[in-house]
Amino acid sequence: MKFIIISSSSEMENEAQIITSLFEAGLEHFHLRKHKLSTSKTKELLKAIPAHFHNRIIIHSHHNLARKFNLKGIHLTKSHLKNRFKTWLTIKLIQLKNPEITITTSFSNIGQLFEKEHRYEYNYVFLSPIFDSLSSKFQGGFTEHSLKAAVLKTTFNVAARGGVDVNAIEKSNEIGFDGIAFYSCIWKKKDPLAAFNNLVEKFQELKIPIE
Repeated sequence: MKFIIISSSSEMENEAQIITSLFEAGLEHFHLRKHKLSTSKTKELLKAIPAHFHNRIIIHSHHNLARKFNLKGIHLTKSHLKNRFKTWLTIKLIQLKNPEITITTSFSNIGQLFEKEHRYEYNYVFLSPIFDSLSSKFQGGFTEHSLKAAVLKTTFNVAARGGVDVNAIEKSNEIGFDGIAFYSCIWKKKDPLAAFNNLVEKFQELKIPIE
């Protein structure tokens, strides 16, 4: 199962060092989601992370930086999907340098997993919100039965996102998700690395292999 961490949406003190420590502890899939960060600030953050870890980073904005820093991949938001030509061209330019670029996106309902026409071949997709939110009061918008059926039948690799913490790992695995994306349960803690290690220990306790 893919163990994915999505970055804090706001800037953090010593953020590059924290991200680097997560990579050093074994994190393989990191989504850099900083929509409000300028291109220059995003560059600074990437430069502060050792280059040999750049191939573990999927960026959500400023996609051209994926080519400059040889990142793992790009995440397509609704705005990227609407601007078809620009996004198509960006992907083609990135693929000239990295033909194996990872492309991901987000879905908010099960029906999207079965739409016949998708412009891009996604390596995996986020489906959210799955569980009760950790940071607000909304409820997960799915039932366990519908999720199991959808994840089994869809051709997509689906990662659970939304309200995910240590207590959701076992259920996510039972449902059949290909991965889990952690956010609040990492960045709301005083020690993100300790929170990461706690999650890893839970995977090991449950004997769920981590990709």
